[in-house]
Amino acid sequence: MNKRKIIHTALAAAVAITLASCSKKEEPAPKAPEPVKAEALKVGFIYVGPVGDAGWTFAHDNGRKHIEQKFGDKIKTTFVEKVPEGADAERVIRDLVSQGNKLIFATSFGFGDAMEKVAKDHPDVKFEHATGYKTSANLRVYEAKFYEDAYLAGIVAGTMTKTNTIGFVGSFPIPEVLRNINAFTLGARSVNPKVTTKVVWVNTWFDPPKESEAAQALINQKADVLLQNTDSTAVLQTAEKNGKYAFGWDSDMSAFATKAHLGSAVVNWGPYYEKAVNDVLAGTWKTSDTKWGTKEGANDLIKVADVVPDSAKKRVDEIKAGLKAGTFAVFKGPIKDNTGKVVLDKDVVADDAWKGKINFYVEGVDGKIPAGK
Repeated sequence: MNKRKIIHTALAAAVAITLASCSKKEEPAPKAPEPVKAEALKVGFIYVGPVGDAGWTFAHDNGRKHIEQKFGDKIKTTFVEKVPEGADAERVIRDLVSQGNKLIFATSFGFGDAMEKVAKDHPDVKFEHATGYKTSANLRVYEAKFYEDAYLAGIVAGTMTKTNTIGFVGSFPIPEVLRNINAFTLGARSVNPKVTTKVVWVNTWFDPPKESEAAQALINQKADVLLQNTDSTAVLQTAEKNGKYAFGWDSDMSAFATKAHLGSAVVNWGPYYEKAVNDVLAGTWKTSDTKWGTKEGANDLIKVADVVPDSAKKRVDEIKAGLKAGTFAVFKGPIKDNTGKVVLDKDVVADDAWKGKINFYVEGVDGKIPAGK
């Protein structure tokens, strides 16, 4: 009986253990931790004009859209348009910083002082100033070689003019704009030495009525081909109303005045903005002074009109090829100012320092630069 009892007890215990084992729920395998998603880089833009100006600001905003498409959810962009140069610019830039933007582009020359001031107060933010010259540990500058486009437009203008008088609507008499006036004239006189360039200053980047008035004043002085360093389509449209010719500037303006349009001198900011964002994301951003042109795909003269003779188109293509190859320089001596003084000796190619200090009109430009500039 004792042996039987022991066996019975052992069997009961085994059955109990088996039942307990079967009734026990299996524990789920531990979940792998979800990867932490990197926070998007916030990128801010400050524009001097409206995004719909069809020129300067429109081109910069196309560059912003380019990086949005390129980087997707790795970045988040924002912009503020129609910001006056001066105290308002500083306020807007500080507001962009307060919103968490770690990369900020200011896209007009007159934003320079504000950028410099805010950059000193926020060393953890990267600042980029278009067409500027002041740099620091967290502030760098970038620019396109607009004068290359202006030279190409000059070739077309020198060929197309019937009065041998061409016109230029200037924004502000700073080196950037003076380079364009001089390049336009050099290009025109390279195919037509009789050309004279007349200039009217408007002291604004974007003011269509003022730009129209300036264009009309040039036409009244017998200018029959016009170029501008302002941001709207007003000069081109005024030329068409008067049966004259003109160019688009900064963006493709061919649709705004089809009869007057001889070509558009365009700038493509997308590649540079892509580089700047990559620099920040990769941790390789450092201060620099970048100047890109035709060679890098930043500048071009596009949609040259059918009315332009093939000889002029061929010359434009030749110079464009030389710019891309680095075998042609717009500012190569001998160059004289409009008083006859040699400002660049024979065969000397101007460096960036020379181009950054231009304060004269070249031979062929009529008049004087406004006093005090």
